[in-house]
Amino acid sequence: HVQLVESGGGSVQAEGSLKLSCVASGITYRGPCMGWFRQVPGHEREGVAVIGTGDRRTYYDDSVKGRFTVSSDNAANAIYLQMDSLKPEDTAVYYCAAAPFDVCILNLGRFQRVNYKQWGQGTQVTVS
Repeated sequence: HVQLVESGGGSVQAEGSLKLSCVASGITYRGPCMGWFRQVPGHEREGVAVIGTGDRRTYYDDSVKGRFTVSSDNAANAIYLQMDSLKPEDTAVYYCAAAPFDVCILNLGRFQRVNYKQWGQGTQVTVS
């Protein structure tokens, strides 16, 4: 039974920072591709940052490039999302998700929700 648990959300003023954490358990395939997605009510869930836990390669959507940093701690089965210079438009529920390692090498597919099979419950981030 796979479980992903996010934490670290909250409210912050514009230009502030937050760090999200996601702890995974029960993943049986090696070197999963892990992604951070976000969703605003009435909009599609969009991928913002992805990391290959095997090779530590990272990928970012243009909307967060230079402001967000995704990292992993394989010993702790955790990934993180450091969010700096936050903007009101970053307000959303943030989810972490897991996929087989080869999803990370898909140029567009790594940011597509349909390719991820396990999801956390989400954590709210509000920027004012």
